[in-house]
Amino acid sequence: MRFDPDVWPVFGIRITTPLVTLEPVTPELAFALGDLAAEGIHDPATMPFQFPWTDAEPLELRRSQLQFTCRCIADWRPESWRLAFAVRVDGELAGVQDIAATEFGVVRQVATGSWLGRRFQGRGIGTEMRAAVVHLAFAGLGAERALSGAWVDNPASQAVSTKLGYARIGTHWGVRRGEACEEVLFGLGRDAWEAARRSDIAIDGLGAAALAQFGVT
Repeated sequence: MRFDPDVWPVFGIRITTPLVTLEPVTPELAFALGDLAAEGIHDPATMPFQFPWTDAEPLELRRSQLQFTCRCIADWRPESWRLAFAVRVDGELAGVQDIAATEFGVVRQVATGSWLGRRFQGRGIGTEMRAAVVHLAFAGLGAERALSGAWVDNPASQAVSTKLGYARIGTHWGVRRGEACEEVLFGLGRDAWEAARRSDIAIDGLGAAALAQFGVT
């Protein structure tokens, strides 16, 4: 299935930095990303995500990626949306970076989440892809704040937030592998983002039709 940007405008968006390119995840890309996840995205002895990646079989990972992608499309409304981007490094799929919001047109707040193939880790790619989608939020959509969370024992994700100027704003408890676990919450306001704003991130395809899908008028 090919998604025509005239029909689904947000699928025409591309974000580029000197290190990564972000393009929306389509059903076709979902299968390839499931294969990438099956190669490994973290040490099986740990669980830095709510979804138990290392507990799933490769076929299940492919299915879950497809379901996630189709669910994002089917449930999309200007008042509640989630857009997942496939991250490419030198043209090769490296992971997923998503951005989501509820009542964005009023609240002007987004939340982000991501995963990165294990063989791409330790190279600053995780920080770069978050910087790219945060640039979309603030420079492209006019956000006032961005939120992110990480389990208390996931220092790598917390470090990405810190590098990008997020401040720790609290904690809450969630469930991981059937057990309660504390999550650290981070927030980035427009002023802090503006103070370190980059000039080497480009957004293409964000026209009036795409902005309307995000609830931006």
